[in-house]
Amino acid sequence: MKPLDPRLLRYARAARGYLALTVVLGVLTGALVVAQALLLAHALGSAVAQGASLAAVAPLVGWLAVVVVVRAVVAGLQERYAHRAATRAVAELRERVVAHAAAVGPRRAAPADGASLVTLATRGLDALEPYFVRYLPQLVLAATLTPATLLVVLGLDWVSAAIIAGTLPLVPVFMWLVGVMTQGRSERGLATMQRLGAQVLDLLAGLATLRAFGRERGPVARVRDLGTAHRRATMGTLRIAFLSGMVLELLTTLSVALVAVGIGLRLVYGHLDLVTGLAVLVLAPEVFNPLRQVGAQFHASTDGVAAAQRAFAVLEVPVPAPGTRPAPDLAGGAVRARGVAVRSRAGWAPAPLDLDLLPGRVVALVGPSGAGKSSAVEVLLGLLPPDAGTVSLVDADGTATPLADVDLHDYWRQVTWLPQRPLLEPGTVHEVLGSPAPADRARAAALTGLDDVVATLPDGWDTPLGGGGSGLSVGQRQRLALTRALLHPRPVVVLDEPTAHLDAAGEQVVLATLDALRASGSAVLLVAHRATLTASADVVVAVTSTADAADPVARQVTT
Repeated sequence: MKPLDPRLLRYARAARGYLALTVVLGVLTGALVVAQALLLAHALGSAVAQGASLAAVAPLVGWLAVVVVVRAVVAGLQERYAHRAATRAVAELRERVVAHAAAVGPRRAAPADGASLVTLATRGLDALEPYFVRYLPQLVLAATLTPATLLVVLGLDWVSAAIIAGTLPLVPVFMWLVGVMTQGRSERGLATMQRLGAQVLDLLAGLATLRAFGRERGPVARVRDLGTAHRRATMGTLRIAFLSGMVLELLTTLSVALVAVGIGLRLVYGHLDLVTGLAVLVLAPEVFNPLRQVGAQFHASTDGVAAAQRAFAVLEVPVPAPGTRPAPDLAGGAVRARGVAVRSRAGWAPAPLDLDLLPGRVVALVGPSGAGKSSAVEVLLGLLPPDAGTVSLVDADGTATPLADVDLHDYWRQVTWLPQRPLLEPGTVHEVLGSPAPADRARAAALTGLDDVVATLPDGWDTPLGGGGSGLSVGQRQRLALTRALLHPRPVVVLDEPTAHLDAAGEQVVLATLDALRASGSAVLLVAHRATLTASADVVVAVTSTADAADPVARQVTT
């Protein structure tokens, strides 16, 4: 990322006003630094060289105190508005990343790992705060205060200005050398943090299953190793930050010392007056200070800069052109896939596959892990565009409409999707079910066994649940989601591993639910591993992956 990437101003509008304020405050700080140096030099010069009394230098001391107070106020304003701007810019950037990822789809926004997108949108972007609070103000001061102060020194003493101008380029050269040493370190640190976040998220999501099989302590070593790697990366960055800060301090100290030696010798021989010498001595460190602070604060901002680059990469993923045609009525229609395939790192997963979702029929997708079953479901739902083949919606008259041309929200209103971890809104059990009539609710709950679950709850149907069904076990949430699917049947129902968190009794519940959905006329797509579920399907589609896009490996087997 550039010192000030224009994309940051484009995607985070809060940064624009803050940058303008920083420029204004930087110019004001430069004027105050020059005024402070000149007032101090005149006060000390008058007292030492001319023997002026305290009353004579009192006005100069008074104005000097005013300048010091105003400079402190300006620094306080800079700090205050920096924190505000950082909070607003990070929030705005986070909102844009989440909204854009939802628009393009998590698979396109984060091809490598969706969990890394979660880490980026949470902790990752928080690291931008040091960039706004520390780095950006010093960058503006380096662009305004340093040249302005050097011009003032040139007007006072061209010899000192020449020494400063000769040594000043060494600071960015050493900063560049340090940057070459640390190139990629922050990116590796962020990648480690994202892997750690993904591991922890997966562990928390599957903790109930791991505990059921006595494997909850299995990932401990892996998470510990990732945490250790992240700690080492962080400490390595801090170590280099301290070393580079020492190098910059030594370089600027030697440069100011050269100026001081030249002024001292010329004062001894009477080639320079005391007031000018003192003014140049006070201004010389101020010339180097912004650049020195840029180097010192650079490493504090690198994590945020790396996160911003990842955020820009997500925001620059093009949004697929949305379909505008209304979705056909799928009651009595079908969803048809022909030659659908998705490109993966190793080839194609799934390989080209054909299937038809017809009313009153259950289609089961089977295959080994990684074959592309979930990708096939995402393609059929319109969440992932296929790299090959087409998906069409067919109405009762046989008219086919490409899914790419259809308004997806209109299509989704005709689809019920039950993923492995169902999404349940907070509210009472009755409200989560959609507030159905008591008789309908009783019939559906008796079929799925939810009535037995409700009987154990303290307030029955009025028991409040948290987000995601918090308050229920994983299996109970699955029963609740199945009951909701039965109460609100839609033309297309997609069940992704519905027995993943259920025992044998729960499996019978799913089988009964499939029969009820088939009887209601819904077209059911079932992702299954268990043989009992596969046996209950009308059509079984075996899905495999391949490195050859022309190999039609998917086949249909009518049972």
